[in-house]
Amino acid sequence: MKIPRIAAVAALSLAPLAAGALPAHAASEATVSILHAVPGATVDVYANGKALLTNFKPGTLTNPLMLPAGSYNLKVTAAGAGPSGKAIMQANGVSVPGGANVTVVAHLDASGTPELTPYVNDTSMVPAGKARITVRHDAAAPAVDVRAGRTPVFKNLTNPNQATGVVPAGTVRADVVLAGTSKVAIGPADLTLKEGMNTIVYAWGSAKDNKLQLAVQTIGGMHSAPGGIPAGEGGQAQAGADLARDAAVGGAAALGAGAVLLFRRRAVPTR
Repeated sequence: MKIPRIAAVAALSLAPLAAGALPAHAASEATVSILHAVPGATVDVYANGKALLTNFKPGTLTNPLMLPAGSYNLKVTAAGAGPSGKAIMQANGVSVPGGANVTVVAHLDASGTPELTPYVNDTSMVPAGKARITVRHDAAAPAVDVRAGRTPVFKNLTNPNQATGVVPAGTVRADVVLAGTSKVAIGPADLTLKEGMNTIVYAWGSAKDNKLQLAVQTIGGMHSAPGGIPAGEGGQAQAGADLARDAAVGGAAALGAGAVLLFRRRAVPTR
């Protein structure tokens, strides 16, 4: 059964609506970022009939925005089509909750149909010297394994699910392979995992068109007080080994849960 989604560019930057003065860190606000991960589609985004983003290009990740909580009618059209243009994706009555940190991804589902998926970002504290890594499958591609140092650490990840783990801060050489194989689909790439940060890696694009890419988002502010152990830089081998260990505990649960949904409202692509 298909997981319901918020078609949410979750108030895709209601920047014009949020331009007025708002109290810092107000409980009535949410932190929202938007990633455009639909290949070849430059789009405009509307909320309640007002243009929020224009000429939004694939591969673009917006800066975090503090948005007022509320309910919005959202519509994504081809760039220049105007507010009455044909919707590529749309959803009405989309709620944006106060206090959450959310990334909304416009991407292709496994079959290549555009959709929007919201993820609630984990901003909980990590131990001193540690970092969090999150991997999200948002590509038109089959199940994949994510490897660190050629060792699978997140296995059988499917669109639009995610997996996460806490590891020593340092550098990990990672790649993405087709599940159960050694056939590389994306990478390898060196990921610098900084202490107290959540490094979020998105696999996006289309396997059929041989256009699979990575996008990276980082969220900081998760430092814990030192416990007498220096953070260090941990080598690739150690970071990879610990990632494999911790993924078996925390990552497996996240993988099973899949994308974290804010509300159970289906995003219906307009065909």
